Amino acid sequence: MLQVTNLTVKFPSRRGEFTAVENVDISVKPGEIHGLVGESGAGKSTIGAAIIGLLQSPGYVAQGEMSLHDTNLRTLTPAQAHAVRGARISMIFQDPQTSLNPLMRIEDQLIETMQAHEDISDADARDRAVALLSEIGIKNAAERIKAYPHQFSGGMRQRVVIALALCTNPELIIADEPTTALDVAVQSQVLDLIRALADERGIGFILITHDIGVIAQITDKVTVLRGGKVMETGETAKILREPEHPYTQALLAAVPRLDKKIDRFLVPATEADVEAPQIISGIDAEAWLLDGGVQDPIGLQAHDITVKFAGERTSLFRKPDSFTALDSVSLDVRAGTVMGLVGESGSGKSTMAKVLTGLVQPSAGTMTLGNDALPDAKSRARKDQSRRIIQMVFQDPYSSLNSRHRVGALLAEPLWLYGLENDAAKRRALCEAMLSLVGLAPDAIDKYPHQFSGGQRQRIAVARALLARPRFLICDEPTSALDVSIQAQVLNLLKDLQKTFGLTMLFISHNLAVVRQMSDDITVLQGGKVMESGGSEPFFTNPQADYSKNLLSLTPTL
Repeated sequence: MLQVTNLTVKFPSRRGEFTAVENVDISVKPGEIHGLVGESGAGKSTIGAAIIGLLQSPGYVAQGEMSLHDTNLRTLTPAQAHAVRGARISMIFQDPQTSLNPLMRIEDQLIETMQAHEDISDADARDRAVALLSEIGIKNAAERIKAYPHQFSGGMRQRVVIALALCTNPELIIADEPTTALDVAVQSQVLDLIRALADERGIGFILITHDIGVIAQITDKVTVLRGGKVMETGETAKILREPEHPYTQALLAAVPRLDKKIDRFLVPATEADVEAPQIISGIDAEAWLLDGGVQDPIGLQAHDITVKFAGERTSLFRKPDSFTALDSVSLDVRAGTVMGLVGESGSGKSTMAKVLTGLVQPSAGTMTLGNDALPDAKSRARKDQSRRIIQMVFQDPYSSLNSRHRVGALLAEPLWLYGLENDAAKRRALCEAMLSLVGLAPDAIDKYPHQFSGGQRQRIAVARALLARPRFLICDEPTSALDVSIQAQVLNLLKDLQKTFGLTMLFISHNLAVVRQMSDDITVLQGGKVMESGGSEPFFTNPQADYSKNLLSLTPTL
């Protein structure tokens, strides 16, 4: 159905032409799912954009052939390309939030898409839209179709995006990281839907992802890319069982294992780029942290934490209903250990982290840090020691670092905020030493966040948290946005820091394979309630709660 031969894509710049994709061959049959896998910058999304005709200017197809059945995609006029795009080739983007117009109802967006490609009445288009939403698993489709995007969960929004891609009955759908931001339960539903559409409708799919587990679960063929070049291609089962190229072997070795716990992640050649920590300007960052008492483990206990949020006001005279985000949740994070906190989206994981850091006020419950009662959010002043002792590494390093400030200013903030170093020259030297400790060159201090990759930005976020001399570190999905090799590097870094400094950690993730490698204990949340809590290894070998068993069964593995 789709044949791509010798595809080369280049991007001109003042410094010459950058070759993003070089001599790539891909073929897709009707009903076949062809996976494209590789690290960030491998050219996966560029290939998809070239096929559908959405290459960002000034990028262009330098050479190669692309055909959809008998249609030569390279010789189409702009008008012809517009007719093919959407009608015969559709795309599912990574973030459903940006794919849907927040000001339009779902009904209007589906009808608009259909009418852009065919002559169909509003009534007929609406009937088809309702049937389509029902087909992809949205209950009460006739009522839900009138909702706005923000009234759906992340998984339901992704289903709506799939409905948009399907409403013109395309022959080929390009799915660009369609499950990256979804938890395992919702991810499994979306992947099952894609597999069913391929089998029942005969739609061909190109599935772009950095998740090897997803590739293993539903693709028929896979192409492994690196630096815009094909490393290996063939049937998925053969590639994953008997990889021939050293890069494919290294990529598979970096995937976290769900079946056993390992001491350290194996990382492809990029590990060589991370230099050993150095003593910068006479300052040893490791010694500075140890002098600050970070080596003294501290435990944290939370008892019967309840958090309620006000709902939407439906009447001027009626008090809005409340939503219970956490319902009598208790945690016991032992000193010097890692507690894994898992559950699907909306289970209350991030809300719990915000309660511990004083960002959310609980309506009930008590907390203890070490031997001292932890003040609640309203009475926890900025100078309270718990503000410094408990630090957090957020999920998205793009938004957790202020893009207008240089790295040096971002790192120095905890030092002057908590009065740890008042001399500006010493602050700078200490920041450089901390960058070296987390595997970055000291000259990174004068750059801006946008000049770094996602993995490097997350290292900067870790360095900033360490400069507060914390004893309790909360990591909220710290690697969910990173590809597999960069994820392995960051997880190795966190393992080393935890072991060296005896940090107590709360590790939040929906990736159970990652949690097994990182945690000593585990707590499972569902709907704001604790389903199971105890040792990590007993949980993975013999889970007690039905919900825990279901989560483990849904996790993609090799």
